[in-house]
Amino acid sequence: MKKNKISFETRFWAGFVAGNPFEAFDAIFDFAHLDYYKQNLSEAVLHCYKRKVYKQETPCNVFVFYTAVSSFLKVCYYLKEKSKKWKVKQSSRTETVFHLSSLTKEEFDNPFLVLQNGFEERTLQQFEFFLSEITELSLSPYYEDSDSDLTTPYIHLIKMLDAGEIMRERGVERIKKTAQAEPATE
Repeated sequence: MKKNKISFETRFWAGFVAGNPFEAFDAIFDFAHLDYYKQNLSEAVLHCYKRKVYKQETPCNVFVFYTAVSSFLKVCYYLKEKSKKWKVKQSSRTETVFHLSSLTKEEFDNPFLVLQNGFEERTLQQFEFFLSEITELSLSPYYEDSDSDLTTPYIHLIKMLDAGEIMRERGVERIKKTAQAEPATE
């Protein structure tokens, strides 16, 4: 039976279809730096509460940002589902950027926890709705109060971006299954 592959929809903004989640992660962080995603996400959320259109000069950039972050969410969800098979490699250097991230020490050591916690709190569809809603509200010249909580998914998405960057920098390896002990023969 042939398995259905999940589409990370990278063709819209990266120009090619990523065949696996790690290739998609590379494309996401090659497309733009972590700071770009975090800054644009923060600005879009802030513009939800203003009567000013976000990126008024080039609103098409908001759509490109939306599609890239949507792909990122799909990759994170896929990796969360496969997190029992993978682990992030240990860093070979002393981490000096830890204080710059939004992660706890435990999450920094195991970024898969961020994905698990985020998707326990919200579903993929709820994150996609959040992304659609902030895109719509930030591009509207009228102030409209959101019917949903924008803070919780925002915090989780910022943490996921930090975790994604760590996974990309350190690399990920498959967890080796331990062989069961063979019964002793006489």
